[in-house]
Amino acid sequence: MNDKQYVIDDLSAKESWRIFRIISEFVDGIENLQEIYPAVTVFGSASITESDPVYDLGRKVGRLLAESGFSVVTGGGPGAMEAANRGAFEAKGKSVGLCIQLPREQASNPYTTVRINFRYFFIRKVMFVKYAVAYVILPGGFGTMDELFEALTLIQTNRIKPFPVILIGKDYWKDLVSWIKKTMLVKHRMICPDDMDLFQAVDDPAAAVAAIKRIVII
Repeated sequence: MNDKQYVIDDLSAKESWRIFRIISEFVDGIENLQEIYPAVTVFGSASITESDPVYDLGRKVGRLLAESGFSVVTGGGPGAMEAANRGAFEAKGKSVGLCIQLPREQASNPYTTVRINFRYFFIRKVMFVKYAVAYVILPGGFGTMDELFEALTLIQTNRIKPFPVILIGKDYWKDLVSWIKKTMLVKHRMICPDDMDLFQAVDDPAAAVAAIKRIVII
């Protein structure tokens, strides 16, 4: 009986210490990021290489955002994240990487001026949205979709103030946008017509930045 009780107490103690680690990550994030506002968070695939056209899109949007006075925030990894950080870094802007610890270690990119490592995805996600005045979404996979739809959900449910959500690359996004409209909206009425206005798709990084600047005044 005592052994069983000891195991239970031990597990409870471990859970308690985990809470302190979570609090520590929140404090670390807030203390290190309080000077980056206004920021635009850029998402996209970690898998693309420098020769991919998407890399060029990310680099351009990072540069244009930095030149317009925005900090550029990414997940701090390779691919599209590196591209956006690189554009901001080369434009002498604030280039922020919010890195995550993964079982298969994802190398951080070398183009950040501020870098924070997170153990917990949910804390990292809070930091992505806390300082953002807009989201820019480059082509990506499940992680990118996760961030996109979380932002749309938070805006839709009035959990955060509405901000621009810009998808870059119309050809990549057209089937998803069509499915949202035809299936979610028209066929099944799972969303409202106004929900289609929560995001927009463009092809040109300059158009993405212009769309943000029409709404966000800094």
